[in-house]
Amino acid sequence: MSRSEAVGAETGDGDPLALALFGLTVVSGLIDAVSYLGLGHVFAANMTGNVVVIGFGLAGAPGFSVLGSTTALAAFLLGAALAGRLTAGRLRPALAAECVLHLAAAAVVFAAGTGGAVQYGVIGLLALAMGLRNATVRSLGVPDLTTTVLTMTLTGLAAEPGSPRRRRRVLAALTMLAGVVPGSVLVLHGQSGWALVAAGALTAATGVLLRGRPS
Repeated sequence: MSRSEAVGAETGDGDPLALALFGLTVVSGLIDAVSYLGLGHVFAANMTGNVVVIGFGLAGAPGFSVLGSTTALAAFLLGAALAGRLTAGRLRPALAAECVLHLAAAAVVFAAGTGGAVQYGVIGLLALAMGLRNATVRSLGVPDLTTTVLTMTLTGLAAEPGSPRRRRRVLAALTMLAGVVPGSVLVLHGQSGWALVAAGALTAATGVLLRGRPS
């Protein structure tokens, strides 16, 4: 049995760690809804999307920000690098930092909005948070629950329809949607700050869920 299969067998969908990762997938949906719809078509969680957006911008396609996506990439990479030094694969400290960064971004939005140069600061805070979390979750190695991307999860769902992890893969996609839809509604109604408050609150709630579990 491979390491990922062993971790998958040990971490059932009802395990607190799996439930926390589902919750964080909802947060990713909220964050990318805010960043893409409210911060100039930039992804704070999905870095593949930013590479594509940079390509669009370099080709001259209107409405895409090379600077915004580059800011997100740089902040995300910084967060991932810091994760190895500060959280060392421990999820709860990473979640505490992520929560603080989400709420800091919300405070900036409430105080100064999302226009002009402010948007790059908000992008940086959000992408830094997601880099910290993504590197930490990656170190845990729970199959199909990366919390930020779904490509391989959906590939497994289609390629292995009889897999015992089928339900997990479906839930991963649904929880992402569960964040994207309300996040989008809030942004479209001018409430990006409250979407970020919701992201911070849900991140904090996942930390509480993991209380009592070894760090």
